[in-house]
Amino acid sequence: MTDVVRRHAEAEYATELALLAAGDDRPKPPGWKLSPQAVVTYLLGDGDVITPKYIGPRRLMEVAVATLATDRALLLLGVPGTAKTWVSEHLAAAISGDSTLMVQGTAGTPEEAIRYGWNYARLLAEGPTRAALVDSPVMKAMAGGGIARVEELTRIPSDVQDSLITVLSEKVLPIPELGQEVAARKGFNVIATANDRDRGVNELSSALRRRFNTVVLPVPADAEQEIDIVSRRVADLGRALELPDLPPAYEEIRRVVTVFRELRAGVTEDGRTRLKSPSGTMSTAEAISVLVNGVVLATHFGDGVLRAGDVAAGIVGAVVKDPVSDAVVWQEYLETVVRERDGWRDFYRAARSGE
Repeated sequence: MTDVVRRHAEAEYATELALLAAGDDRPKPPGWKLSPQAVVTYLLGDGDVITPKYIGPRRLMEVAVATLATDRALLLLGVPGTAKTWVSEHLAAAISGDSTLMVQGTAGTPEEAIRYGWNYARLLAEGPTRAALVDSPVMKAMAGGGIARVEELTRIPSDVQDSLITVLSEKVLPIPELGQEVAARKGFNVIATANDRDRGVNELSSALRRRFNTVVLPVPADAEQEIDIVSRRVADLGRALELPDLPPAYEEIRRVVTVFRELRAGVTEDGRTRLKSPSGTMSTAEAISVLVNGVVLATHFGDGVLRAGDVAAGIVGAVVKDPVSDAVVWQEYLETVVRERDGWRDFYRAARSGE
């Protein structure tokens, strides 16, 4: 389908996955579509036809992929906006060809989302039968030898989290009502993500944590890397939204990234001025959102050129989450840093007028 807002990774990048599979003569773990080396190439790109999905340390991706070739599950941990969900989706797409077997973790996620549920109409009519059973994404992944994704694991109540222990340790899912079990086929594994700002919400039990290998995804190492990430994602989203190509806006992208990095770090780029940090995360994902919103403004309400006024309002909304404390942080940043910075006068005026 070409008219959907967002296609799954295995559909969006089907051509790249097919090219990699066609030239992949390295050993593959049982049940994998690609070899581990080809999966890493898919994630990081080859500098030619394979576009990078993740920009960051290669070794992290190698460890993540190697983990999924063992009997341990993978936990991607990091602050918000470090591409945990994005990496999880692309790992599942490259390894099993299906990134849709996902459990979305929330405070209300029930055990049935991880184990199985029942079609109660059939249950009442037929009693407990296999036909009345509703497979969870984890059960489907086990039966098909695929990758199950569990998003925001630490948002799930602890007793529900622990329903994963038997699945990860014994590689079976008992169905006591039927006197049966589902055994995992080769290729099955689990990728979970967790936001380290949620520590203390629903901590993983030590028994469950032992069954995961944790890979911490860092924030971009430097401004140039973050600018590259933001530029690529803004371009991708612009195409998905069918926005017209705008003239290059490198300076506005650099400006947004600079603001986010300085407020996130609590210090200016030159290290001379200490800053207060806002209550929000100031993540790379939010910077991308601000710029995409700016592109839409420039397209539909401007002259087709991304300018300071198109991104200033979005930045104010990203920074000022708490209207009291964050407003003070933003005001101080504008007056002590932005106002005095060469070439930023237009941004200063736009940000002030949007307050």
